[in-house]
Amino acid sequence: MADEGKNTKSSFSLPPGKEDMSSFPKEQEGADEKPAEGAQADHPGVQESKTSLPKESPTAEEQEEEVEQVESDTESIEGDLEEQDNSEGPLEGHKRPEKVEKKISETFFYNYEDICSCPFVTEDSGIPINLLTLKHSFGYDCTRSVNLLLMDSQTLMYIAGNQVVLLDLKTKSQSYLRSSSGGGIGFITAHPTKQYFAVGEKGKKPNLIIYDYPSLRPYRILRGGTEEAYIFGDFNDAGTLLASVGSSPDYMLTIWDWKQERVVLRSKAFSQDVYKVTFSADNEEQLTTSGAGHIKFWKMALTFTGLKLQGALGRFGKTAVTDITGYVELPDGKVISGTEWGNLLLWEGGLIKVELCQAGHKPCHSGPISQLVLDEGELVSVGRDGFIRVWNFETIDAADSVDDTGLLEVEPMNELHVGRNASLSFMSKVHECGQPIWYAQDNNGAIWKLDLTFSNMTRDPECLYTFHSGRIEAMSVSPVTYLMATTALDRSVRIYDFISNSQLSEIKFKQGGTALMWAPRVVNPKGGLIAVGFEDGVVRIIEVYDPKGLPVLAGQTNTENAEINLKHVFKPHATAVTALAYERNGDVLATGSKDKTVFFFAVEDEYRPIGFICVPGPVQALQWSPPSHVKSMLLILCENGFALQVPAPLPEEQDTVSTYQIKNLPMQHFHFYSIKSRIKLEEEIALREKKKHEKEKAKLEWIKQQQEMGQEIEEEEPEEEPEEEPLPPLYIPEEPSPILCGFYSAPGKFWLSLGGYDSGFLYHCEFSSNHQDDPENRQDEPFEVIPIEDTNNNPIHQISFCTSRLLMFCGMQNGALRVYPLQDKDLSVNTLKEYWSFNVHDNDYGQIQGICSSYDDRFLITCGGDGNIFTFNILSPEDVHKELKAKIPSPRSGLEKEKAAEDIEDPNAYNIEEVKQKKEYERIMKEAEEKKHKKREQLIALRHEFLFLLQKNQELPKHMQLPREQYEMDHRIFEELDRQTAQRIQLVQKELAWEHEKHLIGLQKLRNQFRDSLEFDTVVVHAIQSNHQISTYRLLAMSEKYYQDKDRPSWKKTVLKQAWKQAEERETVTETRHARIFEGEAEKPKMSEVRKPTTHYIERKHEQIRRIVEKSDKVKAKIMKRKAEWDELYKSKPSDDYENPKDVEAIKEAQENMGCYKLKTATNYRVPEHQHMNTEKKVMQLKSLELLIHRRKVNMNKEIMSLRDLKVSIIDEIKRLVQELKSIQGALDLSERLPLPPIPQLRPDEVPEKKFEYDSDILLKFKEEQEAKAKLQEQLDGSPSCCAFRHGFLRAPSIKEIDPMAQAAGAHPMKTASSVVAEQQKVSEIEKAEPTEMELEILMREKIKNLYLQETLIKKINALVTNFDAELRFLRHKKLKLDVQMKSADLRYITWYEELLILKNLEKQENLLQGHVNTLNREQEAMQSKLNSYLAQMEDRKCEIVKLQECAKALYANFQASLGENNEFAHFLTKVLKKKIKCMEKKEVGRGAGWRYCSFCLWICYTYEEDANEEQNDEEPTLGTDEENSGSEDEVFDDSEKLLAQACNYSRVIMKLSYSLTLSFSDCNEALFQNTIQLRQKRLDIEKALTEEKKVAANLRKKYNALAKKAKVVETSLDTADRELKTFQWEKQQRLNELYVVVPLKLHQVEYLVNGELPSDFSQALVFTNQSLEYLQKRIVDLHNEKRMQREIYKKAQEQHKQLVQDKKEMEIKIRQLEEKCNHMMMKKFGRLVDFEAVQAHSVNIRMEELEVQIMEKEYVHSQELKEWEERILDLQQQLMKLTKENTSKLQQLNQFCREKQQLETKLASLKNDLGVEFQGTRTTDIKEKARLESQLKHTARDTALLREEINFLSRKDGCLFLQPSSPQDSETPAESFPVLTPEMVTNSPVSLKNGHG
Repeated sequence: MADEGKNTKSSFSLPPGKEDMSSFPKEQEGADEKPAEGAQADHPGVQESKTSLPKESPTAEEQEEEVEQVESDTESIEGDLEEQDNSEGPLEGHKRPEKVEKKISETFFYNYEDICSCPFVTEDSGIPINLLTLKHSFGYDCTRSVNLLLMDSQTLMYIAGNQVVLLDLKTKSQSYLRSSSGGGIGFITAHPTKQYFAVGEKGKKPNLIIYDYPSLRPYRILRGGTEEAYIFGDFNDAGTLLASVGSSPDYMLTIWDWKQERVVLRSKAFSQDVYKVTFSADNEEQLTTSGAGHIKFWKMALTFTGLKLQGALGRFGKTAVTDITGYVELPDGKVISGTEWGNLLLWEGGLIKVELCQAGHKPCHSGPISQLVLDEGELVSVGRDGFIRVWNFETIDAADSVDDTGLLEVEPMNELHVGRNASLSFMSKVHECGQPIWYAQDNNGAIWKLDLTFSNMTRDPECLYTFHSGRIEAMSVSPVTYLMATTALDRSVRIYDFISNSQLSEIKFKQGGTALMWAPRVVNPKGGLIAVGFEDGVVRIIEVYDPKGLPVLAGQTNTENAEINLKHVFKPHATAVTALAYERNGDVLATGSKDKTVFFFAVEDEYRPIGFICVPGPVQALQWSPPSHVKSMLLILCENGFALQVPAPLPEEQDTVSTYQIKNLPMQHFHFYSIKSRIKLEEEIALREKKKHEKEKAKLEWIKQQQEMGQEIEEEEPEEEPEEEPLPPLYIPEEPSPILCGFYSAPGKFWLSLGGYDSGFLYHCEFSSNHQDDPENRQDEPFEVIPIEDTNNNPIHQISFCTSRLLMFCGMQNGALRVYPLQDKDLSVNTLKEYWSFNVHDNDYGQIQGICSSYDDRFLITCGGDGNIFTFNILSPEDVHKELKAKIPSPRSGLEKEKAAEDIEDPNAYNIEEVKQKKEYERIMKEAEEKKHKKREQLIALRHEFLFLLQKNQELPKHMQLPREQYEMDHRIFEELDRQTAQRIQLVQKELAWEHEKHLIGLQKLRNQFRDSLEFDTVVVHAIQSNHQISTYRLLAMSEKYYQDKDRPSWKKTVLKQAWKQAEERETVTETRHARIFEGEAEKPKMSEVRKPTTHYIERKHEQIRRIVEKSDKVKAKIMKRKAEWDELYKSKPSDDYENPKDVEAIKEAQENMGCYKLKTATNYRVPEHQHMNTEKKVMQLKSLELLIHRRKVNMNKEIMSLRDLKVSIIDEIKRLVQELKSIQGALDLSERLPLPPIPQLRPDEVPEKKFEYDSDILLKFKEEQEAKAKLQEQLDGSPSCCAFRHGFLRAPSIKEIDPMAQAAGAHPMKTASSVVAEQQKVSEIEKAEPTEMELEILMREKIKNLYLQETLIKKINALVTNFDAELRFLRHKKLKLDVQMKSADLRYITWYEELLILKNLEKQENLLQGHVNTLNREQEAMQSKLNSYLAQMEDRKCEIVKLQECAKALYANFQASLGENNEFAHFLTKVLKKKIKCMEKKEVGRGAGWRYCSFCLWICYTYEEDANEEQNDEEPTLGTDEENSGSEDEVFDDSEKLLAQACNYSRVIMKLSYSLTLSFSDCNEALFQNTIQLRQKRLDIEKALTEEKKVAANLRKKYNALAKKAKVVETSLDTADRELKTFQWEKQQRLNELYVVVPLKLHQVEYLVNGELPSDFSQALVFTNQSLEYLQKRIVDLHNEKRMQREIYKKAQEQHKQLVQDKKEMEIKIRQLEEKCNHMMMKKFGRLVDFEAVQAHSVNIRMEELEVQIMEKEYVHSQELKEWEERILDLQQQLMKLTKENTSKLQQLNQFCREKQQLETKLASLKNDLGVEFQGTRTTDIKEKARLESQLKHTARDTALLREEINFLSRKDGCLFLQPSSPQDSETPAESFPVLTPEMVTNSPVSLKNGHG
């Protein structure tokens, strides 16, 4: 900061013994002259730094790169530092290249006084630099993510604004380290050895300072690591390197060799906020950074250009991007990090391997994870939810995803809940007395001491210190002692003693505090009252007192220093209270709020409200005029630029009957109008004028100098002045600048400090006498302005004065504290030029919220937005204040007897004005109700009078009575009233339509949620005569899935359905075939008539073949049946080791079950496979049980409902009988009447459905009840309901108000009924008369009859009641039994559900194991199938080899047969046959038969060569079939011409053969030789095939062996997996065994007794069913009997075995005899052994017979087709004859036309010759006639041509066109007279033949 940069010049002193180090750098040169490590590595001999590499700047964008390599060298950083040093010291920079590298001594230290920031004091001001000295820090900045450091078990370190506070945990004393720049502190971190700690600062080019501990001397200063602020730092595990990361804008990651103050590497960490950087504990070349939406993994890699930093950005993939604040590196290179939603992410290779959560996908923490620690092999996570959880490191390190969700469920080993409202952000570990202790930072303003040993001796979390969490909103100091009070949005008010530096007391409320003021001495002389405003608009008056002053009760002691008592509570505002102010005389308290109101209270024993005024904006501050002013005025400052002045209202002048709003209070307004732009403009104009004046003055001086020197000055043309830049325009901000603070200077005058655009000045303002109606339209300007240095972007937030007003204290926005000495107790420009400034709070967010001095001006206290509270000594050392002591106010008399004030806890409660409005509204409504009541009484009186007149009218004779119509004065009045009523009803319906629909929908939703989901509601059926009752089960409707599962068909049903479907399909196909056959049979009769003679033979042939086939099939079936019988017989033959399956099964069952009941808790118990339980089976069990329970309950409910229906019918029947009984008793005397049996009634709980049946009367009654309840509640509470007032206090009228006529109408029928009864009594009295004897007899009979009927009906009624009660008791007994069963079922359901939970937890692991087993099974099956296929192929190869060997044997046998006996060439030909030669591929070369001789010669050559080779090597010839030479076969023996040439070359060899050999060749038979050659070729082919088959067999054997080895490995793995699965099943069973199962037993069922008594411990007892026990006892006897029987059976079986062996030998002898007999008979009959089955199978050639039939059918079909074609030819010939006739007629017509044409031409020629002379001229008629004739001629010619063409077409036979004349005359006609038809004529004819003449 500029205020402190002037006094921070750095220097240091040399350590002892090092004074000769003249070339040692100063403190800012510690890292400048060291060469890069890369350069040293390349050139170890170089000692001086004379070269530097080019600069490398780190990249700025790395958002979307997956792996990004950022290179940075030490040389480039050194170049940057050299440039900085060159600017500071050019001489040093000039000499530096020649200097030898020096190292900083280990014993070198800086001087703390030289580097720490000091207060700024204006030069020559005379203000002492120690004007204020820091005394104590009360607050704690808990909003920082890491603000807690433990150097040892006694010292705790944290950051407080611009100080690092070192707190002694034992003595509670504090020591401080100031920042070096005054710009704030970014982080603190400790060296691994705790010998040093690093402090990263904030500001322009901040320093990173390493301090020695515990001496606190600056050890090293690291410079140039970032631009604005350090965020985080971390030492590596060895402590040799330090990594730091900066904030915006550079986010620079720097790695330091901190002891040499040298940068090793640096790079831009990211382009967003970075929260943390750490070294890996196991690999110091790896680092990790994390921050907003990212995590990055770094490596220090040694490349060919030197040491580089390589960063890989972590990819979130499918996981949502999250801010990462907590992470930890694992030993194997993985990283585990936290998330905002509370889960853990395991990173590997820059990707998320798995996301960890708790069971049921519950997050690991309910909120962000702020820290992860790897401690002693355990992973510890710290969450904002207040929990610390310990996880199994091995489980997390080996975690992997098991499904597509990427989630893995893990459970913590231990967890600790620190506190209910704790929000942990960081923990630090230290050892106390050898025990690990953790200190935790709580974001809610606390420091905790934790024990994480998780043992029996673990201590509970201890809260060491509590502070305000977050910004402190207000502060005030006691006017009589050294106490101060603070409040914040953390809902607490705290009292501090700033002499003893301790917190005395604290009180918490439901809402956060926003304003606070200590009541002045005039209000409370003891100084114990404090007024506190809160964010919900409530003001609370609290009093602080010393509890030791209260009377002490017996057995109690008051040990606390101070207590806080809530004295008064009232709510004047609807929103947050922002300002409080007591009037100077203490008579009035003013409160201001954001709701734009100021409320006044009369300060008395009870704060009586005076009234409130409305102001134009939210209230920022309130200040009463000082005592020096005549009138007591209140200055109101609003946030939006308004200032108001009002006098103190007098309580007696205010009318508060209807409202508290004060409307006649005089107000003066001031609406600030910005003048800063005008001030700047005036300054710019003055500056330009000054520059212009100085320029002219300089010019005149120059002229004067020239004149004095005697030089002539030529008059030059005036130079054109350059155009000035235009003046900046006036600027008025659209949004008015906020007023931050202000105070009175004189009556009607005040000073303001503004923020925003208008900051930088103090404005002196005055209220104008000009009163405008609308304050918004005012534009008031200050009349005086004082500029404040360095406040354009740092305005003054708070201003306070000492008591003597000689010092003005200013709290700045950047947390700095300024003090201005005031000489004249007034402000002026000169006064405010000199000041003292000190950066105290955080520069970024620590704006000062409160500043005030103590009552005696000895101390100054500040509080800021960073949560810190600092106290300062004013111009006096701390030693002077040792005798001072804060005095806590004594309690009021009778305080202990006072009842605590009732607090307002509801944030939506009414404020004072709303309560007043509510009361006024209720008063008005009450008056209206009274008026309505009076009117109603008048109406009732008029109605009674009208009814009386109606009665009088009825009593008159009919002729004198007035008709009802005459009572109506005018019927139109009633019509109008009805119309208005209908309109009002319609209007009300429209108004309430939305509400009506809303409530209907709500009702429907409620029904759907609560009513429709019920299948049965609780219905209680009561007995009629007793108190017995029975109720139904309240049942919810079963969900659809149960019925789906219920209706799901079993596999048997599915198979049956499929079989049914297949049968139906077969039937359909059969029906279709039958239909087709029927169709074919229907068509057959039609065709049979035609083809019956021809097809008869074919059908007979078919029938014959069918019979042959049937006969053959029968024979084959008989043979196959006999074979099957033999096969079945052989299959049924038992092997030697055969065992009966039944016996095996019985033995297995006996081994598993008999004689040994293994307990499920036994260690050797193995769960049978059919009893394996998984989640699906257990869910099905639960569903089945739930469905069964539901079904049983439904059945019982149906019976109970039937009982209720029976009761309803009985009641109806009793009603009918009672009515009948009444009619009977009407004829009896009263003495003879028996009492009527009571009619039973249905109780409400018997028909609960009637609760949902309602009408208007029920609704009205319900409305009345609700209104009565509401009134009663209001009377009890005394506070109105919020909703009622704020919705208009609507009250529905009562029934009396709605319809008073209905009451009168309801009273009228009762009067009428009573009058009717009286008339009947009168009539009965009149009709009474004496009866006769007959009548008496009849009456007697009737009486006897009625008495009998009466008794019968009563008995019947009693019987109905008794029977119903009996039915109910019986059903009740049945239901009780069912209840017992249902309870047992519920217990079983609970047990099964607990088992289901366990199975769900184990399901994934079981699925993994089962999946592994299944995979291995499939793999084993696949390998087994391959092995079987290999075995089958090997068997095939063996068969092929055997066949080839047999072929070779046959070939040799054939050769021997061809030789015959005693062949002289046998040896030679045998040698030729067995000769081993290479195979040759013969090619046709075009020589024909000559090849035979060439081959013969060639063989001779080969023979000679082979013999020669045999003689030389005594080995096989070179032309053998070795595999080594087989590769050159194609090159040597492929071409036949080469063979011929080679044969010719051997000709000389042939000539040298012996003569005898030549004779042998000549005598040898050529055919025999050729046969031998052919056999040899076949032998070679067989041998070649045999070799290939052996190769294939060998390859198959290799594959088989390799696969068999793999199969063994898979089998071993499968056995291991099976064992693991069985072990898991046993573990799962043990987990299930841990569940408790409830088994209700009676005492007689307990047979486990100890000394005849029930034992206290039943752990060794077993629950066994009686049936099982009896079965076991019976089984003992059965086994003895069975054993005896089995021995007898065994003896019989041995005897039977001996007999069977003997029978077998005899049968074998008989079979041999029969076979010999059969063979003898066949030889005798056929001469050889014959296979009769083959003879019978091939006796008939069915295929040939079928082919013959098919040939006959084809011939028949072809003959039919020929007939059809012949008939068609006949039809075509007839058509041809018809066309020929038509052609002839056409030709005749053509001849006729030709003759007519000839005649016309002749006639025309004669006319031309005769009349040509007469008609020489042209005539129109002739021309027309001629044209007509010519056209007619053309048409005739065209028709003729068409006819000719048609004739030619019709007469064409051989492709020629001909035309014969029809008569001899035509033949004589010249050819020119006949038009000739040409193709062009036919083509160009416009009309075709068909269209023209067809």
